[in-house]
Amino acid sequence: MTDTIRGFWVAIATPIAADGQVDQPALARHAHGLFDQGCDGIVLFGTTGEGPSFSARERLDTVAALLSKGIGPERIALGAGFPSIIDSIALSRDALSLGLRHMLVLPPYFYRDASPSGLEDAFAAIIDGVDDARLRMMLYHIPQVSGVAVLPETLANLRRRYGVLLTGVKDSSADFAQFRAFRAAAPDATVLVGNEADIGRALAEGGGGTICGMGNIVPSLVRAMFSEPNAESAMATAVRLLGQPFLPMMKSVIAAATGDAGWSRVRAPLRSMPASLGVAVHEKLRELMVPAAV
Repeated sequence: MTDTIRGFWVAIATPIAADGQVDQPALARHAHGLFDQGCDGIVLFGTTGEGPSFSARERLDTVAALLSKGIGPERIALGAGFPSIIDSIALSRDALSLGLRHMLVLPPYFYRDASPSGLEDAFAAIIDGVDDARLRMMLYHIPQVSGVAVLPETLANLRRRYGVLLTGVKDSSADFAQFRAFRAAAPDATVLVGNEADIGRALAEGGGGTICGMGNIVPSLVRAMFSEPNAESAMATAVRLLGQPFLPMMKSVIAAATGDAGWSRVRAPLRSMPASLGVAVHEKLRELMVPAAV
């Protein structure tokens, strides 16, 4: 099992059954399909997985279900960030007991005026509270959603303090200058990008790969970003086709690709998109000669 996330990991969407619970069989099928199409691993309950809308118990039950379906723990990372440090510690400990090591952790995101030193204290408290050498924690920088930024010096300080327990950062800011700042501050840490169009140049500048949402519907195109110089144009077109709101639209496309209308369900406060829109976008993606995930 590796000490950090590298390569192509999908921020996997979470299918929801008619009773409002996680559709674990559908999620397992989706994950296996992504692995068949070149994905290295999956991150459960991140932004694309509607993580903040699911409880710790739901997250752990889903992990256990995927493990029972033959998905190895080394291919699963778990969104483990909460406003409460105690909740992040408890979920991380429980996930470690199931065999997972990789935790993707948002900063506590309620107090948006928290100081950089306070946020560093919070991350340190999680690592100290878990108190397990197996832990491999990755910071999650997505300030346009969480409202709280992870600073490059925070990454650098924590990496110096904790070594491999703090593996790096996922930068979902879509600001390549921010990626470079993380790399400069902590050159021995892993920096992953969430913005698919940046994958190629991030790899060229020492990035570790990607955790991204578009992998749910165009995994072949994401994989192409690792080796084909001309893939960026097609990826940019695919992102434009998906449009906004990103997550409900993406789930509608998965529903169209799989023929499973249940995939279009989202948890409140999000609202589902009309099935016709998902079908239209799916057809346009097919015209790009990029097969959608099934």
